[in-house]
Amino acid sequence: MAPKKAPLTSSNNANIPPETAATAAAAAAKTIEQTYQKKTQLEHILLRPDTYIGSIEKHNQTLWVYEEKQMVQKPITYVPGLYKIFDEILVNAADNKQRDPKMNSLKVTIDAEANCISVYNNGDGVPVEIHQEEGVYVPELIFGHLLTSSNYDDHEKKTTGGRNGYGAKLTNIFSTEFVIETADGRRQRKYKQVFTCNMGNKSQPVISKCKESENWTKVTFKPDLSKFNMTHLEDDVVALMKKRVIDMAGCLGKNVKVELNGEDIRVRSFGDYCNLYLKSAFRIEEKVDRWEVCVSLSDGQFQQVSFVNSISTIKGGTHVDYVTNQIATHLAEYVNKKRKNANLKPHSVRNHLWVFVNCLIDNPAFDSQTKETLTLRQKSFGSECKLSDKFLSKVANSEIVNNILEWAEFKEKKDLKKTDGTKSKRITGLTKLADANNAGGRNSEKCTLILTEGDSAATLAIAGLSVVGRDHYGVFPLRGKLLNVRDASTKQINDNAEIQNIKKILGLQHGKQYDSIKSLRYGHLMIMTDQDHDGSHIKGLLINFIHSFWPSLLRIPSFLVEFITPIVKATHKNGEKRSFYTMPEYESWKESLGDKARSWSIKYYKGLGTSTDKEGKEYFKDLEKHKKDFVWADDNDGEAIELAFSKKKIEARKNWLRQFEPGTYLDQEDKLIKYRDFVNKELILFSIADLQRSIPSMVDGLKPGQRKILFCAFKRNFVHEAKVGQFAGYVSEHSAYHHGEQSLASTIIGMAQQYVGSNNINILKPNGQFGTRNQGGKDHASARYIFTQLSAITRFLFPKDDDILLDYQNEDGQTIEPTWYVPIIPVVLVNGSEGIGTGWSSFVPNYNPRDIIANVRHMLRDEPMEPMDPWYKGFRGTIEKTATKEAGATYTVTGIIEEVSDTTLRVTELPVRKWTQDYKDFLESLYPFIEDVREYHTTDSVNFEIDLSEENMRIAKQEGLLKKFKLTTTISTSNMHLFDSKGVIKKYDTPEKILEDFFSIRFEFYEKRKKALMDNLERELLILENKVRFIMDVVEGKIVVSNRRRADLVLELKEKGFTPFPKKAKTTEISVAGSTDVPEENEENSDMATSQGVRASDYDYLLSMSIGSLTIEKVQELCNNRDKLIQEVEEMRKATINSLWTKDLDALERELDEQDRRDTLTEEEAMEIKAKTRRASKPATKNPRKNNKKISKTESASEPMEISTNSEIETVSANIGPFPPSDNARVAVQKKAPRKGKSVAALKDEEDDDEILALNERIAAYNLDSSPDHAEAPEAEVSEVQIKNKGPTRKAAATKKPLTTVTEISDDEDDEDFGPEEVIPAEEKKKAGRKPATAKTTKPPAGAKKRGPAAKQSQILGQKLITEVLQGAADSPDKKVRKMRISPFNKKSGSVLGRMATMEEEEEEPPSSAGTEESNQVVIPRARPQRANSRKATYVLSDDDSEDGAPLDLDSDAAEDSNNDVADDDSDFSEDD
Repeated sequence: MAPKKAPLTSSNNANIPPETAATAAAAAAKTIEQTYQKKTQLEHILLRPDTYIGSIEKHNQTLWVYEEKQMVQKPITYVPGLYKIFDEILVNAADNKQRDPKMNSLKVTIDAEANCISVYNNGDGVPVEIHQEEGVYVPELIFGHLLTSSNYDDHEKKTTGGRNGYGAKLTNIFSTEFVIETADGRRQRKYKQVFTCNMGNKSQPVISKCKESENWTKVTFKPDLSKFNMTHLEDDVVALMKKRVIDMAGCLGKNVKVELNGEDIRVRSFGDYCNLYLKSAFRIEEKVDRWEVCVSLSDGQFQQVSFVNSISTIKGGTHVDYVTNQIATHLAEYVNKKRKNANLKPHSVRNHLWVFVNCLIDNPAFDSQTKETLTLRQKSFGSECKLSDKFLSKVANSEIVNNILEWAEFKEKKDLKKTDGTKSKRITGLTKLADANNAGGRNSEKCTLILTEGDSAATLAIAGLSVVGRDHYGVFPLRGKLLNVRDASTKQINDNAEIQNIKKILGLQHGKQYDSIKSLRYGHLMIMTDQDHDGSHIKGLLINFIHSFWPSLLRIPSFLVEFITPIVKATHKNGEKRSFYTMPEYESWKESLGDKARSWSIKYYKGLGTSTDKEGKEYFKDLEKHKKDFVWADDNDGEAIELAFSKKKIEARKNWLRQFEPGTYLDQEDKLIKYRDFVNKELILFSIADLQRSIPSMVDGLKPGQRKILFCAFKRNFVHEAKVGQFAGYVSEHSAYHHGEQSLASTIIGMAQQYVGSNNINILKPNGQFGTRNQGGKDHASARYIFTQLSAITRFLFPKDDDILLDYQNEDGQTIEPTWYVPIIPVVLVNGSEGIGTGWSSFVPNYNPRDIIANVRHMLRDEPMEPMDPWYKGFRGTIEKTATKEAGATYTVTGIIEEVSDTTLRVTELPVRKWTQDYKDFLESLYPFIEDVREYHTTDSVNFEIDLSEENMRIAKQEGLLKKFKLTTTISTSNMHLFDSKGVIKKYDTPEKILEDFFSIRFEFYEKRKKALMDNLERELLILENKVRFIMDVVEGKIVVSNRRRADLVLELKEKGFTPFPKKAKTTEISVAGSTDVPEENEENSDMATSQGVRASDYDYLLSMSIGSLTIEKVQELCNNRDKLIQEVEEMRKATINSLWTKDLDALERELDEQDRRDTLTEEEAMEIKAKTRRASKPATKNPRKNNKKISKTESASEPMEISTNSEIETVSANIGPFPPSDNARVAVQKKAPRKGKSVAALKDEEDDDEILALNERIAAYNLDSSPDHAEAPEAEVSEVQIKNKGPTRKAAATKKPLTTVTEISDDEDDEDFGPEEVIPAEEKKKAGRKPATAKTTKPPAGAKKRGPAAKQSQILGQKLITEVLQGAADSPDKKVRKMRISPFNKKSGSVLGRMATMEEEEEEPPSSAGTEESNQVVIPRARPQRANSRKATYVLSDDDSEDGAPLDLDSDAAEDSNNDVADDDSDFSEDD
């Protein structure tokens, strides 16, 4: 039978012999009492020593020991239990320093030969007195009785090593002899007692007298070596004991003299102690309160030497983690900032640290009686070790960081090698790769891989391969732009599929130096991208990728090549074709053509996808012409690449961009291209364009995308709302926008947003859900659901009179946005800006437009400006300046928090750009500190109610409510980078400096505007004078027009001195494919020159006048207009720049006041609605001055209506009340005849004169399409459809009477025509009756065409509910009746107005009457036959008893347009507010 295996050896059974048959039989014969035993405490310690002192077996371990006066780490053999009983006595001696700070001596004697160890310390001795409860002397109690200690009071904070009441007793138990001696000077007693036989025997204490000055304690013991399987004190054990004595010298410091075997140990500080380990290596020390810390560099593995209350914690613990985590976290942040791609975590940094810690901890707790690891939590330490910034900075600038970086670089290379490619014949898994047949074979060096920009370019390249073959050419499309690997992390690179694919296809191996291309799958890499800026960037990123990892490849001739395609192709009428590869080359050729340009047509090829397969084959047939080789000249090429892509070269890159000269381009005629030339002549164009896209202009505060949007809004006369998605398409088409329309839609939405923290003045109107402060605008609806249009205030910022003065650009053969607009105040300060571009970033806060206006006025008066602070519309918190430096100021933005009760807080405002949803997430992270959160927000306001306990409320208030609940942020003006008027990046330190630069530009622009307006007025005056003279001569018979040759008439006009006005000569332009600017047809016949050199078209302004111009009324009108123009010319001559600018500022301020008034009314109305119970139906408007109510559910979708009027009008308007349900409701307002001199708006109530006048001024200034200068003479617009469908009225306008309300219900759809709109002068409209269906349209005279949304606004601002008019009529005792037709919309009986009057009577609070003596009543007249196809009806309520009031025909697009104006006005301020 096989012998039974011995059990696994442990510290408990190591010395037990294997079980034999005899012992097994004896075990089986045990009694119950023998099996289950109870041991005394002393017996248990001796039987199971590992529980108390650790293992009693010999261990082999690498430890630090003290040899030859230095610390040496080496493998040693020792018994942990023996080491521990020595350490217990040593720590007891050190503890006395905490009890008695006067202790200054510690003496240790280790006699290995005699197996005797003694530890002596001075200071207070053990009290030599009998313990009253135990009846023994205290020295005997604490050294000879188990579980006795002075450390049991946990309420008392002690920084000693003893804790559990074992300590020195364990040393006594495991010694053959244990002698305790102490001198108690206070009691003048000296005590000595001897314990033997493992504390089994004790002698009677010997007590003698001592001096009062004697205070000391000495313990001498002889370890029981048999318990540790030893015969003598071995050298390794002695060396370890000596090391602990040196530890005490380092921990106790210079105030305690430590001796070992009678020799003084010259370690006077913790730093000296650390030197024993570090030798000559550097160290950085810090002492904080009860902590001493020293840091040095490890050898790649974390090391620590630590002490807690003089106890050596060889395994560390929470105290070491506390210190190390601070250092590791700081170093990780520092290294990650220094090397962006390092992405180091603190635990990685930890491995490079060697930390020394000596600390005093209150009532420390350890993992076991061996006390190798501290387990006490940090908050119970009793002291704090907050390492200083100075200390952490020293560590960050030490060798540790270099060691970490070297390790990180090594690890990166190791990780990158995992994705290396190989030279293999076939590659699988890349479905889009069109691999060359010979790639990876014997002829691989002859193969070329073509990397294309996208799939469409790959298709073009594959089409070209039909010419050159597939054996030596492969094609692979790239998805977007390659990663900039120079500063990317290893994880980013390894996770980038494009990079891994390129390495795999080419067979690249990381870190390899290539001196030839034979080891690669392809011998050449060809880059084929679009010929635009982004294409150049992709080329640069590929070059940067190769240069970063395999710079040797770039030195190999012809390894890297590019494939260029034409950017412009010109085709002659005779079929001749020319290709151009750069825009400067094309522009030069175009200028050289002169008049011959008309014979050429051009086509722009901005993308490779523009080329056809046929053209692709043509490119590859002439491959040598399209292929350009990159060549490495010297190291300057590498420096140029690094300059463009390295984040370490920020300042150098800024200088590089500053030195850019417009007109720089890379000459594509050269066969070889140096890398430096590519960077400095082609790639720089992308960097400039990227910068321009990211940072706005100081002049207009707009980025190019925003400028394109504004240009198209003005071009389209964007006063009628349209979907954001549709408008984005319009902008993309009409402004040569070359990027995604999704990005454009986002920009449009951003320009219309008006929540707190967005725009102070939104350029566009948010008709729909454009986002709120809940998510910082990210909660906006999709672009296909929301509508927008120009805000009313936009044209006050960007006057129309400036449009002709702007420097418009030309791209792709079409006129696009100007270089910049020139608003009347700097918009960049009004709405702020933020962006990051190549080399620069920018942040400009928002400022109060009124502050800006005030400072402009100061500058106009040569007064000093007032300092401006950031201001955000609707923000109710505070913004306070907290620091001012030369580079800019810093402001603290504070929200609002208030204490509602002892347990409730209310947050009613958040710092600017801290969004409600984000703050809600933060509050959730505070649980359970807070108990509950209730929310009462709206889209515009914040309202959190927070419940917490009284105790936590007290804690929060002590910390500070603003700090605890994170209700403060900071904004700075130290990064205000903007493009100046010359297109150069400039840093502004204060908003006042921005305003100074803007002021000079705007002032110069007013000078240009005045000159242009003078020229136009004088030209118009001259035209009017010639027209008056011409008409008078025709009427008087001096000039005969009829039955004459046109050429003879032109000569006669020239002879009689009539001024010719030649048409502007058309520049000879090349026809451009896809251009939206369609050139006018040549008028060759009408523009023939006479023999005297006068063209017939020079007098078109006279000869094209209609026959109706010969009437006396027309002559009188022209004379009146001439007199008016003369007056305007004189006024313009007298006007100064200051007066012009001040007039614009006044108009802008009035509009701001109007917006504020509307905001206030909206807030009051919202609060009133909130306080009331919801009604089933919408009540009538309570405040006639605020017209932000919708007409009805169906009417809310209707379009604005435009009504023609003369230059100055008087309007009687009414709020539009609720109509019966109808799917197609249209509402229009009839205007009264013009009255010369001023405009007056009739309101619902008779308000005081001042308020009426103020309203009139605002109405007159409210003009979207022209500058505020001309707001006093607005002319409304009508659509082309209306002009075609309706003829003009002929009765004199002066006899018109105001019509209160006109109503039409129509089936017409919304009109979203983008085309231009024409104007019908008011004097041409009829006074009464229905317009004939066949009426012709009379075009307005030259110079009279103006735009006039101000007229529309004047109709709307003072509208009166038609039901109120009816109510007034019902109450009037003296009624004047205007007969009405029965409504064709109610097929049964009764009119619409009659039904509405009935409905109004049912309202709870009917509005008051208009207050006039005359009232209106609707009477059902005798029915008359209706036309079979009639779809329209006109309702008129007149205050006049005559029948000559002319109702407006509503069966036209003009009615729809006018109704839209009503709806637009509602949304203009109610939704905007």
